[in-house]
Amino acid sequence: MKGIKGLLLVFALLLSFTSISYAQEEEFSNALDSARAAEDNKKDSVIFTARYVRYTNLQTLKKGLKTYQIDTTHTNFHHYNPQLKPDNPSINLGSYGLATRDLLFNPNKSIGFQSGYHALSRYLLSSDSVRYYRARARYSELYAVGFFFEDQVFRATLAQNVNPHWNIGAEYYATNTDGYYSNQEYSDRKARVFSWYESPSHRYNMLFNLTVNNLDATENGSIVNDTIFRDPDKPAPYAVMTKLRQKGANRPFTKWKDNSAFLRQSYYIGRIDTVNKGQPEMEIHPTNVIAHNSSIRHQEYVFFKNEEDIYGAFPYGDAVLVDDTTSVLTVSNDFNYGFFLRSKALGNNQARLDLGFKNDLIWYRDSVGQKFYQNNTVHGELGYQFSDKVDFSAKAEQIILGHNFGDFLYEGVAEVDLSRNIGMVRLGAYSLNKSPERVFERMNRAYHSWDKNFSNTTIQNLSFQYLNQKLGFDGKLEYFLMNNYLYFKEVDNPNFDPQLDRSIEPAQSGTLNLLKLSLKQNFKLANFHLDNLVVLQKSDAMNVLATPEIYTWHSFYYGNMLYNVMDFRIGMDVRFNTPFKTPSYAINAGQFYNDNAGIEFSTYPIVDFWLTANIRRVNIFISYNFANQHVYPQGYYSVRRYPMQSANARFGVSWKFYD
Repeated sequence: MKGIKGLLLVFALLLSFTSISYAQEEEFSNALDSARAAEDNKKDSVIFTARYVRYTNLQTLKKGLKTYQIDTTHTNFHHYNPQLKPDNPSINLGSYGLATRDLLFNPNKSIGFQSGYHALSRYLLSSDSVRYYRARARYSELYAVGFFFEDQVFRATLAQNVNPHWNIGAEYYATNTDGYYSNQEYSDRKARVFSWYESPSHRYNMLFNLTVNNLDATENGSIVNDTIFRDPDKPAPYAVMTKLRQKGANRPFTKWKDNSAFLRQSYYIGRIDTVNKGQPEMEIHPTNVIAHNSSIRHQEYVFFKNEEDIYGAFPYGDAVLVDDTTSVLTVSNDFNYGFFLRSKALGNNQARLDLGFKNDLIWYRDSVGQKFYQNNTVHGELGYQFSDKVDFSAKAEQIILGHNFGDFLYEGVAEVDLSRNIGMVRLGAYSLNKSPERVFERMNRAYHSWDKNFSNTTIQNLSFQYLNQKLGFDGKLEYFLMNNYLYFKEVDNPNFDPQLDRSIEPAQSGTLNLLKLSLKQNFKLANFHLDNLVVLQKSDAMNVLATPEIYTWHSFYYGNMLYNVMDFRIGMDVRFNTPFKTPSYAINAGQFYNDNAGIEFSTYPIVDFWLTANIRRVNIFISYNFANQHVYPQGYYSVRRYPMQSANARFGVSWKFYD
């Protein structure tokens, strides 16, 4: 009821704001006409529009210089929660910020040393994803979700040109959520400072960023009674007993720290070609590039508790105080050379070659001891572009010396743009050979400890994708052949020994096959839209992969302009997946695992209602999520014993400033 009242208040404020904006437009229109007449013979020295607020990123600058205009639309603006992305859904512990795992099969293609902790990865800022801005005037954005609702998400962005060739900026993120059940609080404090310098000759570029992540997720060990949704007099979530209940200094939690610094310097040698010279859309295409990337990154994973395990949240043991810490320090240096062969007439054929060498120094530490590792990797890319119709690229990355010697990723992609009416075809293939992540071979924590050796995991992938923007269609078919796939499972316990309950161990499978078909189709009739996504997965080891056979997402909405002031969309989203053997979660290890119970929870369509709008430079959304809880079902699970979010209302706003 509190959420519904808040939603009605926000909706009333939104209508008032729209009416005021419309009235102001009417009131001042005549005065503005007179002012324009007086200014007809004058010319503004600077015109500020979103066209002049642009950004680039690391991946783009590896091939040349190109910038992109900031997004001022409100498409999917209501999808603020990283757990609930339509094209990448998740299973999780039931509230924003808690442990999360992909619902669909998405293999990790990274090679080399990896810690293996991924439960909070969706909430991290990475140095590779930084946007480096270029703007005529100071650009800033304020973003907030929540106010009088449970989730409080805040973001502030500021970018300023020191001079036409040097931009500096910063971002700050702060989140506080209460959750629904006891001990589901989450908070984070994240920040980035970044800088982009380009020499007047356009040959030298320098990128720098400093990224800080502090994530704090409270653990409740799941609920004690997992049949609450069968009770017609179901208690309120905050009244439901959880297995871990300590507060304050003894609150059980998982904390992550992930801090990094990154510096890239590049120089263009030889001829450089310019497109749209002097315009905001200007592009620089070099013929030779030399670059050096250096970075340092420190990751820390902490689990803490200080209470007796009365209700069996952990494996057998009598530890009351647990304070486990694992940390990884990585220093990387990457040297690159790129060569581009093309005629002076841009848009014709182009060949490209990129070669690189990377050195990683890794210091790993846990509660037992520490280790030092080193990896040396060669990588390269060979590509050929035929006009703007055909593009082929082949990439290779292999560790030639070091701890993860033999790891490799070979990948090829071919794109053929047939025509605007017929569409585009994309063919892809990759071969992956990667070492086990560290948690599979070494774990030293209070309830779990092992030292094992596993074979490398190999994945062979083939894919075919067809896109037709005119028809609003995107279809992709993928085949995966996997050997030595690694996962976690509960220790076999045929005699139901209570001392083995909830104890997990790493396991390695034999040969697995998976076929994945993803279909997107968007329909439009006048101002009505229906966007659809259907994913079909079929494997000979669905229980090992713990993923559903079918996932669907549908969005039906109406879009229009209100008073020629507010561009809005109002509609509903529905998502659904078929039942599958739902995993459990090992709290102290920070890992999802396949348990011996192998329960398939019932699944239901989940319905969200929403409104998004744009008023000048302000984006707004109002949503009411899991609305069908008031009809059916009372609740549902995606992880064993962890109920998912209850029905909730959310409000968010973003305001951009660039003049």
